[in-house]
Amino acid sequence: MPRITRRDFVAGSATTVLGAAMAHSASSADRSTVILIRDADALDDRSAVNAEVIQRMLDEAVMRLLGADSPQNAFRKMVSPDQTVGIKTNVWNYLPTPPEVENAIKRRVLDVGVPEEKIGIDDRTVKENPIFQNADSIINVRPLRTHYLSGVSGCMKNLIMFSEPIKWHPNSCQDLGLLQTLPEVKGKLRLHILCALTPQFHGRGAHHFSRRYVWNYKGLIVGTDVVAVDAVALRLLMAKRTEVLGASRALPPVPIHIERADKVHGLGNSDMANIDLVKLGWQENILI
Repeated sequence: MPRITRRDFVAGSATTVLGAAMAHSASSADRSTVILIRDADALDDRSAVNAEVIQRMLDEAVMRLLGADSPQNAFRKMVSPDQTVGIKTNVWNYLPTPPEVENAIKRRVLDVGVPEEKIGIDDRTVKENPIFQNADSIINVRPLRTHYLSGVSGCMKNLIMFSEPIKWHPNSCQDLGLLQTLPEVKGKLRLHILCALTPQFHGRGAHHFSRRYVWNYKGLIVGTDVVAVDAVALRLLMAKRTEVLGASRALPPVPIHIERADKVHGLGNSDMANIDLVKLGWQENILI
């Protein structure tokens, strides 16, 4: 079984790199479904988010993912009226989770019958937040971007605030997959949503942000397998980097945590051969 290396990223073609990054683990035999939904009207000409379109995208994605005949029934498969529900968002200043996405999720949790006072939206203070301390269900949502340590900031990395972040930094954050086994979230994670509305495909060091490395993709990546969601996201970022920067410039550093979550820890599927990627909506320049 090949192991992804920095040399693979520097020297290999996009196809070779992806093949290594998505190395399959025998421990993740079950297939995973990931929904990629896009809408040309999700953003306007000034990149402002269209709340109505976002709600429609979320609804269609979860209905397809969970085989439900309505968004309300889809959410009833994940949460119940007597539960406490945490929506783990991301507040990074340059590219936070859009409030329109947070509100779309919250609206459907309310529709299930969960009282508003038992719904929390938080990021950096989840460990001290009573809603998250008592949560029965957690919905994990954040924007997609590159990261100078882990290569990719996806849904796995979004769980880092349930722990001490610095503990997860060694070796390119190689064991981020284990965050989903923390007592604070284990058995509670119901849905993972990556906002690929305006993904960042390149950065230069800690907290670097430049509009030149962001594009209006107008998508959401949705699934129940966090490893599979991040694997699809990695493929998208690499495709964009290949298009803009060239095939030799993939994600630095090596985003090994996605493969390890599958191959070493058996926590989900990183192999695209074991992921049913369902593409809904707008298909122009979809890249993957």
